[in-house]
Amino acid sequence: MIVFPNCKINLGLNIVNRRPDGYHNLETVFYPVNGLFDSMEVTKSDVSINAYTLQQYGNSIDCEPEKNLVVKAYQLFIKQFNSLPSIDIHLIKHIPSGAGLGGGSSDAAFMLKLLNDMFEKHLSTKQLEDLAAQLGADCPFFIHNKPTYARGIGDVFSPIDLSLKDYQIIIVKPNVFISTKEAFANILPHQPSESIIDIIKSPIHEWRHYLTNDFEASIFPQHPEIASIKLQLYEKGAEYASMSGSGSSVFGLFAPGNNLPKLQISKDCFTYYGVLA
Repeated sequence: MIVFPNCKINLGLNIVNRRPDGYHNLETVFYPVNGLFDSMEVTKSDVSINAYTLQQYGNSIDCEPEKNLVVKAYQLFIKQFNSLPSIDIHLIKHIPSGAGLGGGSSDAAFMLKLLNDMFEKHLSTKQLEDLAAQLGADCPFFIHNKPTYARGIGDVFSPIDLSLKDYQIIIVKPNVFISTKEAFANILPHQPSESIIDIIKSPIHEWRHYLTNDFEASIFPQHPEIASIKLQLYEKGAEYASMSGSGSSVFGLFAPGNNLPKLQISKDCFTYYGVLA
């Protein structure tokens, strides 16, 4: 079976407060970008039960195979059902890692859905979401893969009526890695004066004044090259631009119909030009 796990962007991201367990409560909107995706093929193997091989191509991932989320998803299914036929996994990475685009989480969620179909386990959407939550806070989003308002640590979901259909998007991922520790280093949690869920009801060209990503205040002073990408997206006509998640990717939304501008950026940046479905 072959699947194409897509990425997501964050429309706004507020760090609301720090929890007693050390995590932070937040609010954000996840929006799927179906045109930027990985490719994953899984076939049954004749080796034995509960075994896998992983062949990976494209963008590199700096981790051992057993730590890859698609492997963890397979192992989670084994734990759920005691045993599974062995499989061979071929994963082609197009979505850049460490970008705030959820590529690894998407791969994991799509693997759960693929295994459910391949081995006819008939798990419900809710059961798949519960399994996905064990792999990462935003993994359950990719089970539904529709615009979603997220709260808690990014794991409490509410569907929303939001369509950016035909809007054009540019995503730029500079050659910068931002650790979770660095992202949260200078964050000051606060209760926003207006919820993201209300802001996104206003016209998109007004979002730039109200829809913010709190991580930008922490990360931009340390990495001005990321801030400059956002500024250039606005200079080139974006109706809204923002960093996605905790970075380091930045995206710009452009009105339907016009030709997307070419950016003046470093050659080692990953750049995606597309149209939202």
